[in-house]
Amino acid sequence: MNEYIADSTRYDDMKYRRCGRSGILLPEISIGLWHNFGGIDPFERSREILRYAFDHGITHFDLANNYGPPYGSAEETFGRLMKRDFAPYRDEMFISSKAGFDMWPGPYGNWGSRKYLMASLDQSLRRMNLDYVDLFYHHRFDPETPLEETMQALVDIVRAGKALYVGISNWPAKELAVAADYLAARDVPLLIYQGRLNMVDRAPVTDGQLALCQERGVGFIAYSPLAQGLLTDHYIDGNIPAGSRMARRANLTPERLTPEMLAELRRLNDEASQAGIPLAEYALRWVLAQPGVTSVIVGAKSVEQLASNLRAIVNR
Repeated sequence: MNEYIADSTRYDDMKYRRCGRSGILLPEISIGLWHNFGGIDPFERSREILRYAFDHGITHFDLANNYGPPYGSAEETFGRLMKRDFAPYRDEMFISSKAGFDMWPGPYGNWGSRKYLMASLDQSLRRMNLDYVDLFYHHRFDPETPLEETMQALVDIVRAGKALYVGISNWPAKELAVAADYLAARDVPLLIYQGRLNMVDRAPVTDGQLALCQERGVGFIAYSPLAQGLLTDHYIDGNIPAGSRMARRANLTPERLTPEMLAELRRLNDEASQAGIPLAEYALRWVLAQPGVTSVIVGAKSVEQLASNLRAIVNR
C-alpha cells in the first residue's frame, strides 16, 4: 500500500458522545480487535479495515493483551500499523488495552494481581509501539485478589504515566460501585465500564451496571452489540453458513441457535424490516438508544462489514 494520509473529511459524519462526567468524547461506533486482527489473519486486510475505520471518524481502537490468536498478536498488528501509518495521528486516537484473562503460563499471568497488571501493560505497550495507552481496563472481576490491590494497581499505572484513564469490564454491579468509590477517593476516577449488551443479552440493564454508571457519571461501552453475529441475517433461516463464526465455533456455538432463539431472531428481523433497515443496523441502533451508553464496539472482517455497521449512525 502507498503511504497513508488520513481522509480530510474523516470527522464529517461520525457522531461523538461524552464519556460519563469526563472531558472525553468517544465515537458512537468504536472498533474492536478481539477477532480478525491476529497473527493468523492477513495483515493487509487488517490494515485496510483499520485505515477505513480512522478515515470515517472511528478514533477509539479497543484491544486486550490476549486478543489474537495467538495471544498478543492483535496488539502486534496494531503496533505495526502505529509505526507505519498512524504515528502522525496518535493524538487523534483513543487506544485502550486490558488485562485480566489468561495471558502467559504460571501463577502471574492471569486475573487481577498488581504484578500481572503492571507486567501485562508493559508488554502491551511494547507490542503496540506506544509510550502510553489512553485507557487501561481490568478485564474481569477477580474474586480472589483483594479489590483494593487491583484498583491501586490501576491508580499507580495512571500516576506512572502509562495510561491516561482506567476502566473495568465484566464486573458485578456491587463490586463496580466499590471500585468506583475507591478510584474516586484517589483522584483517578473510573472513566468507563465495558459490558456485553445487545437485544438478546441485556444483563447490564437487568443486573444494574448500566444504571449505576449513569448514577456515578461513568461511561458505558457495549461489546458484542450483534451478539457475535446472531443479530444479523446469517441465521434467520435456521441454517449455519459455512465459514461463519458459529460454524467455526469461534465463541458462538450451534447450541445457541435454539428454537426459542430462532423465533426471537425472526421477530426482531420482522421489526427491522418494518423499520426499513437490516437487522444488524437495527440492533446497533437499539444499543445506542439505551440511556447511558457512550459507544458500541464492533468487530469487522472486511471493509464492507464495517461500512455496513457505520450506516447505523450515518443514516439515523
